[in-house]
Amino acid sequence: MISYTETNNIAYVTLSRPEKQNALSVEMFVGLDKAINTIAKNKTIRAVVLQGEGAHFCAGLDVKSVLKKPTGIVKLLRKWLPGNANLVQRVVLGWQSLPVPVIAKISGNCLGGGCHIALGADIRIADNSAQFAIMEAKWGLCPDMGGSLLLPATMNKDKALLMTIHAERITAQQALEDGLITELCDDTDARINQLLAQFSSRSPDAIAAIKKVYNRAYNQPSRKLLWLETWSQIKLLKAKNTKIAMKNAGTTEHDKKPFLPRMKW
Repeated sequence: MISYTETNNIAYVTLSRPEKQNALSVEMFVGLDKAINTIAKNKTIRAVVLQGEGAHFCAGLDVKSVLKKPTGIVKLLRKWLPGNANLVQRVVLGWQSLPVPVIAKISGNCLGGGCHIALGADIRIADNSAQFAIMEAKWGLCPDMGGSLLLPATMNKDKALLMTIHAERITAQQALEDGLITELCDDTDARINQLLAQFSSRSPDAIAAIKKVYNRAYNQPSRKLLWLETWSQIKLLKAKNTKIAMKNAGTTEHDKKPFLPRMKW
């Protein structure tokens, strides 16, 4: 369900589950992780294009698919040390570790986990059909895919908080204004091909050095934040208000249950 190809020293990583709007299964997380490792070992790769097959980039986590096997949840979230990245965090942050530019080509739905994965790219090129959402708050949870390390370099704090708390979709134009995407254009293929030609005309060593320096300048220290994301999610999964939020997510406004007082944070 993850397609990996190389053409003219460009790696194309495609989320290939169009019948489900490329919603993420455990196998897709594993496939993305493998693709990142494959690219990291290949010194001839000059750039990466991360895309979805069909009309949508990614509709987020396929909850039914993931919950079929309890071991799947363990595979996604386990980590050897608190500050290490687990699988869901690696498929976001792993693109940042590559010494080449990573371009996300975005159309249609780019929601939840899909939005986090796109955030891991260095450059996000979207067309007008694109819609974005960070959706965890809708189910009483918090984002835990490593986005806390990347959002400060792309969005102002107020915009990031608003998008994360209201958990509703925003248009591509709004995403551009908020800094979530790099460019909005009618012909994403033409623009990406133009960028790839420009990148290929530059020294790969210079590009690797620039990316390393800028990542250090813009990104937050990672280990404490990665642990805080995971610990917060574990705490929320046990919370009574989370159960209420999950039930409320599928009901009308009239039938929603009131929340309890918040726990101590």
